[in-house]
Amino acid sequence: MRKPNRVGLDQMTSTARELLQAAAALAAAVNRQEFRSPVTHVYNPLDYAWPAHEAYLRRFGSTRKQVVFLGMNPGPFGMVQTGVPFGEVSMVQDWMGISAVVGQPAHPHPKRPIDGFGCTRSEVSGRRLWGLFAERFGRAEAFFDEHFVVNYCPLAFFDAAGRNLTPDKLPVAQAAPLVAACDAHLRKVVGALRPQWVIGVGDFAAKRARAVLEQGALRLGKILHPSPASPAANRGWAEAATQQMEALGAWRVRRQRPERGLQSAGTQEIPERSM
Repeated sequence: MRKPNRVGLDQMTSTARELLQAAAALAAAVNRQEFRSPVTHVYNPLDYAWPAHEAYLRRFGSTRKQVVFLGMNPGPFGMVQTGVPFGEVSMVQDWMGISAVVGQPAHPHPKRPIDGFGCTRSEVSGRRLWGLFAERFGRAEAFFDEHFVVNYCPLAFFDAAGRNLTPDKLPVAQAAPLVAACDAHLRKVVGALRPQWVIGVGDFAAKRARAVLEQGALRLGKILHPSPASPAANRGWAEAATQQMEALGAWRVRRQRPERGLQSAGTQEIPERSM
């Protein structure tokens, strides 16, 4: 079982400690599971990229939050590389100030190499998501003061050809124990952070939040997923997501919308990033 680094563990807040313990328990639980066709390769960044994930939880998960954004699972050029949800390399390294040595999965797919923070491919969904937060809040610390981002499932799945498979594409029998482990982790995260809002990033995450979490004092919502595979996201995701957050009442309405430059920058995938 992956264990949090004991250095400073007793000095950190109870909130960060609960998040670290929950993530370690989730990593152990999903590592015990087996997956069959169409899945041939499974990546668990809570294992090989644990130092970066631990740094993320320690640095930004130390206090309770107002809003928790819930994603689906790691993207091939995001959390798969950096260990941080929606973890586009430049945003994690330059905006959050997190960098760490990233290892290798137990059985890497030759078409899905792990380059860690040396990855030159851009995770478009992550660039859009964190780009909006950087535009609205400026410094990472200002965003994380009341917000947090977590993925429902920590695993990435690939088929024999290296195609990315999302958790909703898994056969029901294979998905059931995974769902149970991820549901339990989500409850622990919400219990530690005590947010007023849990916002599903996309339909899958929003549905899992509704299925798992009891409403009442906790309010649930959904925003458009920033995936470049979504035509709606490609028409101006930052503005659409901002309007959804404001309509829910999770964000205060601002007169000035995100700049068009940010939106247009997020509409095209950039295959390589300047190092």
